[in-house]
Amino acid sequence: MAMERFMRLLLDVWREACRHIEIRESVSRIAPLLVRRLDVDLVLIRRLRPDQSRVVTVGAGLTRAGDPPSMTSSRCDEAQIEALLRWCRAGRIVRGPAEDVRRELPGLLPDEIEGDIMAGALSLEGEPVGMLILSATAPGSFRDEYEPVIRALLEPFAVALVNDRQHRELRRLREAVEADNRSLLSRLGRQDISDSIIGAESGLRTVMERVELVSQSNAPVLILGETGSGKEVAARAIHKRSARQASPFLRVNCGAIPPELIDSELFGHERGSFTGAVSLRKGWFERADGGTLFLDEVGELPLAAQVRLLRVLQDGTFERVGGQRELSVDVRVVAATNRDLRAMAADGRFREDLWYRIAVFPVKIPPLRERVDDIPPLAAHFALRAAKRLGTTPIVPAPRDNELLVMYAWPGNVRELAAVIERAAILGNGRTLDVAKALGVDTRIIRSEEPAGPSAPPPMPSRTLALDAVMKSHIESILTRTHGRVEGPHGAARLLEMNPNTLRSRMRKLGIDRTMFHDADRRRILP
Repeated sequence: MAMERFMRLLLDVWREACRHIEIRESVSRIAPLLVRRLDVDLVLIRRLRPDQSRVVTVGAGLTRAGDPPSMTSSRCDEAQIEALLRWCRAGRIVRGPAEDVRRELPGLLPDEIEGDIMAGALSLEGEPVGMLILSATAPGSFRDEYEPVIRALLEPFAVALVNDRQHRELRRLREAVEADNRSLLSRLGRQDISDSIIGAESGLRTVMERVELVSQSNAPVLILGETGSGKEVAARAIHKRSARQASPFLRVNCGAIPPELIDSELFGHERGSFTGAVSLRKGWFERADGGTLFLDEVGELPLAAQVRLLRVLQDGTFERVGGQRELSVDVRVVAATNRDLRAMAADGRFREDLWYRIAVFPVKIPPLRERVDDIPPLAAHFALRAAKRLGTTPIVPAPRDNELLVMYAWPGNVRELAAVIERAAILGNGRTLDVAKALGVDTRIIRSEEPAGPSAPPPMPSRTLALDAVMKSHIESILTRTHGRVEGPHGAARLLEMNPNTLRSRMRKLGIDRTMFHDADRRRILP
């Protein structure tokens, strides 16, 4: 009769293990069944993650009333991981007081578990995948005759754990494919550069060096730059060069989420957690598990959301809105902003501890006006893209068009350049690019139209001149006005809206000697 009850219990356990895809659901359904046979209070399933040097609780169930345990993880050193792997491969059952089990196998048990313990390794086809842990409050609850029972339970729990792992992997691959599809479909409507990083060998050389350096780590990255300068391009480059490239890359615009929905969007919600929550919803962190989450405009997050973001960055855990279980994720966070977060942290508008956490490795994207060498190839790229989108003959900007583009200040950076080129293609009716008309009233902020100095600027060179000759002529005219001064409020760099170091580099490249302009005015008035 005892054997009949045991076989019925084992059949019920197998049924629940195979019925549910997620391990949490399987454990919560199986745990109450065990009270019929074992004097057990808590059932835990922990996954062994040697690649991350930790053991993670992935499923927990109570056989009696009480609060559910938290989904915690235990950090282990290399020796502890090796000891756990040897124990798993040996297939030995361990039992006794929690303190004795911790002494024998550090990292096996969560810190909060006490009482009498019985544990066995979960393996499938010789591969260790995790541990089954039974806990009872009363000392000496697990007797010798319980050992065959737990051995019989190991296989269905191992199958349930492997099913859960395969389900997660399939979901991650599906979300990666969906993210790639969304990216491909959205390229037609985006006003920035996607995978082809123009300027990687020139104006963005320093940026790409830092991208290559940080992409191989899991450290949080903070990308700084003006609106439209290409922060998402840098974030995607980090993801594509990392070990997570096969996993999802998801972008969240923090400034576009209403404050009352931020928690639900980032961390998800349980069914019935608030009015309108008719089903469980996974947040961005869960959907990006194993991949990269790009938090654009992170400076727009309210302080309450910053607290929860800090927690995820610190230990990888969070709770859904309306939920009581801690969830664990493995997400690499790349944040971006065009605001001064250091100043915001100083005056209390941004949490200082979060600032230190996300600014582990900052990457500064220079504005387009500081890398004018990139403007002609960028303009050609956008012109060809616009022609393909509009179904017109491919046309690239003429030298005269590039002259106008180089002299423009580009307050909207690369995004504005893309819009101007597409507008020029439309205005040109597919026969030409009408760049001058596309710039329109914005030509008021072309650098060449700064207030005139002591002498008038020379006339615009003819379109037969090379671009370098045009740039040299324009810089020389500005140096003439400033008497050779480069820096300062009345210097050439200020009039050209360029970084002084960038201007000096350009002058060396063009062979311009600023000392030749020191006495330009005096030479003009001498007989």
